[in-house]
This record gives sequence, C-alpha cells and structure tokens, in this order.
Amino acid sequence: MKKRVTMFVWKEFQNDAHILRECTALTEAGYEIQLLTLGQEKTTVEERTNQFEIRHLGFQLFNLPKQWHKIMLLLLLFVTIFYIPLLAICFIGTYFVLYKTKMKYVVRDVTLAIKMIYWGIKADATVYHANDLNTLFQAVVCGKWIRKRKVIFDSHEVNRNRTDDESMMYPLVESFLMRYIDACIYENDTRARLIEKLYHFFPNVVYNYPCLPTHRNPVNLHNKLDLPEDELILLYQGSLQEERGLNKLLDAIPHIKSGTIVFTGEGQMKPFLIEETVRRDLSHRVKFLPKVTIEQLPAYTSNAYIGFQLLSDTYFTHYSAAPNELFEYIMAGVPTVASDFPEIRKVVKNDEIGVIVKPDDANSIARAVNLLIDQPELREKMHQNTFRAREKYNWANEKIKFLRIYQRLIEV
Repeated sequence: MKKRVTMFVWKEFQNDAHILRECTALTEAGYEIQLLTLGQEKTTVEERTNQFEIRHLGFQLFNLPKQWHKIMLLLLLFVTIFYIPLLAICFIGTYFVLYKTKMKYVVRDVTLAIKMIYWGIKADATVYHANDLNTLFQAVVCGKWIRKRKVIFDSHEVNRNRTDDESMMYPLVESFLMRYIDACIYENDTRARLIEKLYHFFPNVVYNYPCLPTHRNPVNLHNKLDLPEDELILLYQGSLQEERGLNKLLDAIPHIKSGTIVFTGEGQMKPFLIEETVRRDLSHRVKFLPKVTIEQLPAYTSNAYIGFQLLSDTYFTHYSAAPNELFEYIMAGVPTVASDFPEIRKVVKNDEIGVIVKPDDANSIARAVNLLIDQPELREKMHQNTFRAREKYNWANEKIKFLRIYQRLIEV
C-alpha cells in the first residue's frame, strides 16, 4: 500500500513556511501528499513538486452572471408573487438570510468542510493530518468514522485561548475530538505542558524552525530606502497587527539614540502606523517596506543591526510563542530585542543572541536598543553567537523528529 497523506488547513494557502516544510519533508521521505486548503470562488489544483498536490477548495453562493438571467429571475418572482405569494415570501426570505446575514458564512464553512471530507475520503490516505482545530473534524470523519486510518492533530496555536467570537466552543470541540487522534504535535514545550495538564498526555514537540540559510545575493536596503551606508537599520519584520508591540516601538523612537526603524510586512495596523509616523513627525526615522516572499526575506533581514520581536502578553498563545521571526533573525545573524516570555527568553538568554525587554514598556525597549548601539562589541558578540545558535534551531533537526512520528504510526 502506498504511503499517502491528506493534510487539511483552514485558510487560503499561499506560502505558509511551516506547512510547506512538513509537506516537503514527507514528499522527500516517499509519501504522496494531498494538501486541502481554502480557495477562492472556484476549486483549483496546484502541483508544487512531484507527488505534492495542493487543492484550493472554492465556494461561491448562487450567482447570476448575465443581465438577462437577472431579468428572467425578476419576472419569475413577480409571477410567483401574483400566483403563489407564500412561495415568493419563502424565496425572498431565503435570499435575505443567505445574502444579507452571517448565515452565508455558516453555509460557506459547512460547504467547504463537506468538500474537504469528500476529497479526503476519495484520497484513501494512510494518514489524515489536521493542521488546525478547524479541520480536525474533517480528519476524524475521514480517518476514523469512514476509513480506519491514522489521524494526526498538528496544532499551531493554543485553542483554549482563542480570541475570536467562537472561542467558547473550541475547548468543547477539541476535548471531544482529541479522543480519536493517534498522534498530537505542538510546536514548543510550553504549549505541550499545557496539553499535558489538560489531557494527561505529553504531545510530540516539533519546533517550527526555519531551514538553514543558503547563499543569496543580498538586497541593499540602504540604497532601497535612500539611507546613508552607515545608518543603523532597526528592523521589524512580520505581520503588522495589534498586540505585536508596534505602538510601543513607535513610542520608543524618540528615546533611541540613532538608527532608522524599518517595518517590513503588511497587516491591519499598517495604515495606522504610517499615519502615526507622519503625525508624530517621525518620517525621517521610520520607513516601510512591503511584504516580501519567504525566499527573499533573508536577503532583507541580513541588513539589520537589530531585529524586534515584541509580542504583547495578551493571552497564552502569545505568552507561549516561539515566534518565527526570532529564528529568522538568528538565521540572518541579527541580534534581537525580544519579549520576556518563556520560549523567547530560553533562546535569547541561553544563547546570548539579544536582549530581553518588557514589550509594553517603551523605555525598556529603548534602553535595550541603546545598549547595543553604545556597545557595538556586545552586538558583535551576539552576532557571532547566532551562527552557533542556528546549528540548533533549524528545520533539519526538527524534520528528523517529525518524520519519526510518521514512521511510528505507519509501523503500528
């Protein structure tokens, strides 16, 4: 029997480095991979590499593409109102429920879940791998209720601390579905200990470390941003969202002795940050760059004197995070000013590759930056330490642990 894996992920997939690394590792180990993700209006199939298929599942409510179709529907509706008014009321009510209320999102989600289950069953996989709680139900239906296969739950966040509108439902759903899984993966020890406390077993831990860097032609950010060659670039890269310490970073700028803050990325806060930069008359010290691809990112990051990772302590998912950006800075040889949380502290302090700060304190951030500005020899020492650190914190090491989980399941 061929070793087939169907992976599920509940988002529109472009270049999620974590999932791409897992799929690539499995492909190299001889598994056939089908990745089921959310798509646009139409379902499309994408081939990334040999035996690596991504199916972007589409959804669109009933739509009338041509004008004459709409005219015919209106005439039909008028005739129905005249002869069968009750049926017309039902049609109109259904239209408003589906198109003018949140019910359309429920219909979309149910439809996409059914499509995932359909393609999952059709694949007849050896292992069904859910990359989030939103797809664990689909994996369980395919792998346990329909087929008798193995199911992996590979959680990328702590579902007990979700902050969305349905947060109360997630613990109940997770508790129910966890009884059906054959293996559970969490991305760091802090989160794994929480799962042990909740469910009385310690999950597999596979850190989401980046791959070791390969030689790339560097991008000269000084030229790109029209900065003097000796200007220090103080870099934030990642999603420009709330709860990432970006407000406090702006607050810290007047207290930072020198250097230019560069924000690389996109997100909901970008317009606000640009507006605040102008309002505070900081345009000469703050620059913005658009999001770049994963492949291009190291060539940008390596320009930085310091990198920032300033997650706020708003809920456990942040507190327990081992953020991608921290390890991307390490791979680029850039010392980090980072939040004082367990997983971050463990790396920054033990490997001496940066300075720990209180992310909600602008003065703490400024003091850390000024320390590395005033003591370039300390910054150079941390820079050198990153080369040793990246030999530990890289995907080549974690890939072995990840594939071992699959080997144990297949052999049982």
